[in-house]
Parts: sequence; structure tokens; C-alpha cells
Amino acid sequence: MHHAAMPYENVSAFVGKLRESPCTAFLALEFCILTAARSGEVLGARWSEINFEKKIWMVPASRMKAGREHQVPLSDRAIVVLKQLLPTKMDDFVFAGQRRGRPLSNMAMAMVLRRMKIEGATVHGFRSSFRDWAGNVSNFSRELAEAALAHVIGDKAEQAYRRSDALEKRRKLMEAWAAYCEPKTQRNVVSLRKSA
Repeated sequence: MHHAAMPYENVSAFVGKLRESPCTAFLALEFCILTAARSGEVLGARWSEINFEKKIWMVPASRMKAGREHQVPLSDRAIVVLKQLLPTKMDDFVFAGQRRGRPLSNMAMAMVLRRMKIEGATVHGFRSSFRDWAGNVSNFSRELAEAALAHVIGDKAEQAYRRSDALEKRRKLMEAWAAYCEPKTQRNVVSLRKSA
């Protein structure tokens, strides 16, 4: 199914607007964008799945569309988002809802887009924004971008032989994506002009 996606060129400005609110739903959406994860994976994220030391989020097979465990390398900014939530930790859900023991509603991130009057984009569409950026702007391989999206690549024989998930290469990819998503401040624009 095709989901409306924000052009990747607009994501950094959008992330800048997201950061104007410290609400959990806004943080959840930024984390979703930074990790290129599905909304259900993000909303179901538990603190017990996060390894701060190794900067990895281990999503269990039970919550993955392909039914396979997925390691998500966390960019420095994704770690910052998580650390912002630590002081309000109520239970094991990273993005806790109003009721104890429940995550945010599955409509919470979509409501953020609606509240911000964003048209022609969906939460799931940010995965496409990431994929388009990876294919059009970055020098990372197609296989790496697909692995970051937890897509099953190749035929059965290729899958049988390729057991590595290229975690460290994907870490570089996700750091590059996070850097691209970083809001461009006026100061950054000025300093870029001076060096030109």
C-alpha cells in the first residue's frame, strides 16, 4: 500500500518544528523518523529492548512484520530523544500512554501531523522519505537501506547465506540520516556561506 510521504528535503525543517514541543507524541514521531521504524514498533518499544551502552534497540520478532528480530542502531540524536523520556518513565513502555501499563495510542503520532496542519504526509510515509533520501542523496547501498527498513532482501538462497545484519554499516547510515534530519539553524546557514 502506498502511503503519502513528506519529501525528504522538508524533513529537517519539520523535525525543527517537532522539537518545539516536549510532548511524548512529538518525541515518539521524531524517534520514528530517526529510526525509520514502523509506528507499531515504536509505540510498542520497551525500555528493556534498549541497550544504551551499545546504542541498539532490539525489536523482538513478535512485533516485526517479517516475524524476525530486528536490531536498530540508534543514532546519537535517537539516544537524546530516549534520555529526554527517562525522567518521566512510568513502566516498561518507552512512549507511555495516559494509562499506566499502556503505550501511546496508535493515533498519537498521526494526531501530531494533524495538529501541525501537515497535509500529504503520513507517519508511515517517513519510511519512504528515508528510503528516497538513501537512494537519491546518500552513497549507501540499496541493500543497506532495505535492511534498515527491515525488508526481506533476495531469494531464499541469498537469505540463507546472508546471516549478518550489517549492523555497523547500518549505524553509519542511520547517523547520516540523523545528520540530514538535523534542523538547519540560521547560524549554520551563515557559517556555510562564509566557508564557500
